[in-house]
Amino acid sequence: MSLLKFQSQSVSRLYFMGAIGLFVGQIVFGIALGLQYLIGDFGFPAVPFNIARMVHTNLLIVWLLMGFMGSAYYLIPEEAQTELHSVKLAKWLFWIFLVAGALTILGYLLVPYATLAAATGNDLIATMGREFLEQPLPTKAGIVVVALGFLYNISMTVLKGRKTAISLVLLLGLWGLALLFLFSFVNPHNLVRDKMYWWFVVHLWVEGVWELILASLLAFLLIKTTGVDREVIDKWMYLIITFALVTGILGTGHHFYFIGLPGYWQWVGSVFSALEPIPFFAMTLFAFNMVQRRKREHPNQAAVLWTVGCAVMGFLGAGLWGFIHTLSPVNYYTHGSQVTAAHGHLAFYGAYVMVVIAMISYAMPILRGREANPQRAQSLEMWAFWVMTISMGVMVLALTGAGILQIWLQRIPADGQAMGFMQTQDQLRFFYWIRLGGGVGFLSGLLMYLGSFFVGEGEQALPATAAA
Repeated sequence: MSLLKFQSQSVSRLYFMGAIGLFVGQIVFGIALGLQYLIGDFGFPAVPFNIARMVHTNLLIVWLLMGFMGSAYYLIPEEAQTELHSVKLAKWLFWIFLVAGALTILGYLLVPYATLAAATGNDLIATMGREFLEQPLPTKAGIVVVALGFLYNISMTVLKGRKTAISLVLLLGLWGLALLFLFSFVNPHNLVRDKMYWWFVVHLWVEGVWELILASLLAFLLIKTTGVDREVIDKWMYLIITFALVTGILGTGHHFYFIGLPGYWQWVGSVFSALEPIPFFAMTLFAFNMVQRRKREHPNQAAVLWTVGCAVMGFLGAGLWGFIHTLSPVNYYTHGSQVTAAHGHLAFYGAYVMVVIAMISYAMPILRGREANPQRAQSLEMWAFWVMTISMGVMVLALTGAGILQIWLQRIPADGQAMGFMQTQDQLRFFYWIRLGGGVGFLSGLLMYLGSFFVGEGEQALPATAAA
């Protein structure tokens, strides 16, 4: 029996399955990178370090975008109280996106990057070679086509149906995501302008419009799992996105410290970046407040756990770990060190990975014809939550320790002598082993999460009184 309010929501299942599959690939390449830090020629020459890193980061971006799209296809029909504008278009765009992404990854792995650039028109419009935006020109163009088709589909659905704060904020975030990506096609000869435009994509995605998407998904999940009045949740959401946009846009200045822009950016970037933890702290209060005020106990306690966990870990990763190295005098020493890697891993996991998993955890049982998974499945899923979260904590603490030691040895000269980069890396091996252990633990937790989809069939759902 279908529990879906609108049958077109079922298209989200394709996107969720594709996203999780790409997520597994991202973690596998992450572990390969961890091994390459310790065993320099691991996988060489088949998969050099720069290629493995490119695949790892590109898979992160693609699977999160796919997760956002699946979440929107599930959420928007319910919010708009109408069927999706075109299910057929949504399915076509999924396969185009998946095949283009797979071909791009295969291109990275099988063709030398310079050859790939020459073969895909980089001489025509030079867009390749920049971190996170390494995609060939045809892939970038394909992303734009998919994004425009997706936004057309979602926007038409919203226009013909009910307009809510959640759907409008989500729409604003998704349109902002697509428009800011256009800067990836701009590659000026002036290096300062190039870095500015690069940060317009990278920073204003993850510390700007993605936060709007995060807030709207959290709000939807809290309405569904707590039964708290929509008006209360809308007020919290407006507060959060106001702080997120004000601090996130001007906080871009913390990337302008040392790239040749005027000195006042050191003040602007420091002040507004120091305020960036506020919206994430507000999200934590928001989640706990709504759960405390809940009008009912939802049977899907695993989804509640992911939702609350997202708010907490997002604050720790994007807020606290971002704050510790965002002030200009501190960033002078920490910039590009393993402290940056620690912040990046925890921020992405806490803010964006967990909210997509929360949406999948909530929606997938309903897509399979039940309000919540059986008790054994939810128990395994909640174990997966703790294994993944603790493993990520281990990785982040190891990277933080490595970063502090790296800064001390490499960037604070004793008697005028700073240790060289490779010599410093040798001193960090202890932390890198711990980081690798955390990565293996994280993959184990992810496999447990996947396993929860296949256990406990025919059993009762977890009792509504169970604790999250």
